[in-house]
Amino acid sequence: MSRSPIPTWCFAVVLVRLGDRFLLVHERKHDQLWYLPAGRVEPGETFEEAARRETLEETGVPVELQGILRIEHTPSSLQARLRVIFVARPAGNTPPKSVPDEHSLEARWVTLEELRALPLRGPDVARLCRDVQAGAPVFPLSLLGPEGEPLL
Repeated sequence: MSRSPIPTWCFAVVLVRLGDRFLLVHERKHDQLWYLPAGRVEPGETFEEAARRETLEETGVPVELQGILRIEHTPSSLQARLRVIFVARPAGNTPPKSVPDEHSLEARWVTLEELRALPLRGPDVARLCRDVQAGAPVFPLSLLGPEGEPLL
C-alpha cells in the first residue's frame, strides 16, 4: 500500500555576524517585526543558494556562509517544516539596506543589548545570537549535501 506524500516546507535562516553585532531584518510581513534573514527554499534551489539569496534580498548585504548552526525538522500530521540555520559573515563592506522595498523595510547591525529593545518575531532570534556569541558549535557546510555525493 502506497502512502500519500507529506508536503514539506523548506526554509533557510541566516545568522550573519560581524564581531559582536548581528544582522537583523525589519520585516515587511509578519507584523513588521524584526527577524534574521530567512525565507523559503525555491524549487531547484539548494539551501545554501536560498540562504545567500534571501540575505541579499532582505538586507542588501552579500554574505559568505561559514557553516551550519542547526538543522530543524518539525513534523505534524499533515505537513512538515525543515529549516537549516546557517552562520555567515558579510562578504565585503556593503552597508545594510535603509530603503524599504518588496522584501523588507530595512536591515540593521545590532548588538545583543540593542536586540533586547527591538520587537522580535520570536524568541529564537535572541537565543540563537546569544548561543553563537557564547561559542555554540558550528558544523561544516559539507554536513548538507546532495544525495549520493561522496563523503570523502
